[in-house]
Amino acid sequence: MRLNDENDEEEGPKTMSHCSIGHLQQEKSFVIVGYALTSKKVESFLKPKLEGLARNKGILFVAIDQNRPLSDQGPFDIVLHKLTGKEWRQILEEYRRTHPEVTVLDPPDAIQHLHNRLSMLQCVADMNLSDTYGKVGVPRQLVIKRDSSSIPDAVTKAGLILPLVAKPLVADGSAKSHELSLAYDEYSLQKLEPPLVLQEFVNHGGVLFKVYIVGEAIKVVRRFSLPDVTKRELSKNAGVFRFPRVSCAAASADDADLDPSVAELPPRPLLERLAKEIRRRLGLRLFNLDIIREHGRRDHFYVIDINYFPGYGKMPGYEHIFTDFLLSLVQSRYKKRSV
Repeated sequence: MRLNDENDEEEGPKTMSHCSIGHLQQEKSFVIVGYALTSKKVESFLKPKLEGLARNKGILFVAIDQNRPLSDQGPFDIVLHKLTGKEWRQILEEYRRTHPEVTVLDPPDAIQHLHNRLSMLQCVADMNLSDTYGKVGVPRQLVIKRDSSSIPDAVTKAGLILPLVAKPLVADGSAKSHELSLAYDEYSLQKLEPPLVLQEFVNHGGVLFKVYIVGEAIKVVRRFSLPDVTKRELSKNAGVFRFPRVSCAAASADDADLDPSVAELPPRPLLERLAKEIRRRLGLRLFNLDIIREHGRRDHFYVIDINYFPGYGKMPGYEHIFTDFLLSLVQSRYKKRSV
């Protein structure tokens, strides 16, 4: 059962035998969380502090052996995963069918919606979320699947306004899928490489909000983003400017001296309603939203990206939030059984 693990070649973590896991469950009533993660994800997420806190709360993380049938391993209470590939999806779907007592985070079919940037944001666009706390939408966008020479005409027909942000259509978590380009003029659009999504660039004060969701828990952090583009800059600049991954831990803006109108976090009730709707529509419990506020419009927000099982290790206090979430899953399941 060796699966696509995003080219991680390191030796996988040691796994526990079926008997030893069962013994732990009986002796100390441990919640057993089987995990199938890339080595990079293990390093960033399963830190000693998280594993230590989890043990104190009665949670044990156990590596899933990718070379053995999943049904032969465990027993697990929860399966936590972030691997790619059709084979892995099939294995998980079969496992969910034959082990309904196990909570799989998250269902592979639900995750697939986030691997395509068009379907990723469609659920937000369909919400038309607007209430007393503000309005949430998505930037106008256009999918280009092939033929870069046709992009200028397609942009004109769609009525998109320059500059445009170009993102790879496939969002599979790889470094390439996070690369962005900013196109300033119509001629330069032909230099882009399909398949891609073109989004209208919205000035947002150079700050985005990363909204981490773990079940019903929400944590928001500020990150530096692309700077605003003025009309003067647009008239003077030409070409395509490429950027690596924009938001990262090193680009934290939480302690920066920012204009209050830029730094103010989105209203909590608005985020709670948005997260609840996405959970309901997509069936996901582990994800984050990249949100920007249109500069000069305090109550206008745009979701520009949604990521499954993001870098929680960068989120302050994630250890407590995540372990509480895992325990709540098990407790709610037992409540349902007792009813």
